[in-house]
Amino acid sequence: MPDALAEPIPAAAFAALDALMARGAAFLGARHAILGGAMSWVSERNLVAALSNAGAFGVIACGAMEPDRLAEEIAATQGLTQRPFGVNLITLHPRLEALVDVCLAAGVSHIVFAGGIPPGAALKRAKDGGAKVICFAPALALARKLIRSGADALVIEGSEAGGHIGPVSLNVLAQEILPHVREVPVFVAGGIGRGEAILAYLEMGAAGAQLGTRFVCATESIAHPNFKRAFIRGSARDAVPSVQLDERFPVIPVRALQNEGTKRFMAHQAEVIRRFQAGELTREAAQLDIEHFWAGALRRAVIEGDVEHGSLMAGQSVGMVTREQPAAEIVAELIGQAAAALAARRCGA
Repeated sequence: MPDALAEPIPAAAFAALDALMARGAAFLGARHAILGGAMSWVSERNLVAALSNAGAFGVIACGAMEPDRLAEEIAATQGLTQRPFGVNLITLHPRLEALVDVCLAAGVSHIVFAGGIPPGAALKRAKDGGAKVICFAPALALARKLIRSGADALVIEGSEAGGHIGPVSLNVLAQEILPHVREVPVFVAGGIGRGEAILAYLEMGAAGAQLGTRFVCATESIAHPNFKRAFIRGSARDAVPSVQLDERFPVIPVRALQNEGTKRFMAHQAEVIRRFQAGELTREAAQLDIEHFWAGALRRAVIEGDVEHGSLMAGQSVGMVTREQPAAEIVAELIGQAAAALAARRCGA
């Protein structure tokens, strides 16, 4: 159930929170400076539109979509909301510039480049086309480089996040970056599940926050009931990074809930390494074999409901997902928690 409050939250607390979020909200064109994290198979038209309609800012996860498929998804989202939303593009996509063109042709206001530093041509194409560009910055030096390259805003995402992660926690990234980057809005992400945490980062200088895991169990999310149940049952310690057995065969860290697939991945790595050492596989073939283990696994879990062998990508905030509820209710809870904390602090409580 929603947090029980001893007394109503003063309107002044909401006004003060709005002031802290003003820069980020104005940049997004949203009521609240809360972005929906782009989660493949989950962040599609229904959830994206629901978040934007709730006063947050939804973001379509393009993932491996081809241009025609992305155009279809954007049009369908526009049919569900009149509010702004963004599109997240993976920088390694072979048709990145074509995807940018699709976004521009559809009038998408914000393009988020993820998965690496965006090529200069794609970033320039997006900006020249009138879109605002958001990039991920995993370190202060890269944050400055991205700003020089033309990024209009940054997201700093800690290792607490779900899916592909970097090595540094948001707590550290925030201290490293927020005091030194004022030129553009900076949004924080990774492990955020309550409004009090959003408030803390706003007071450190963040323009807003990005949340993904918290929205997986939104009523509007098309994630399979089995996938949602896994999130509701999960705790922070269940969401762990994938393990690499041999440094000769690097594994990109992915944070997900442990399941039978996680155990099988460990055994698969061990078997592939054995075959390599026995001369049955080349190093390149062995690396590809390891990388292909999870191919299609996220879709199997999210869409088909195979939570035993699919990939249950989740952030450590999964323990704060306790039930299925409408996106608007989740957003209202987050804002209420932040405002209540702000009110209590100002009253000296």
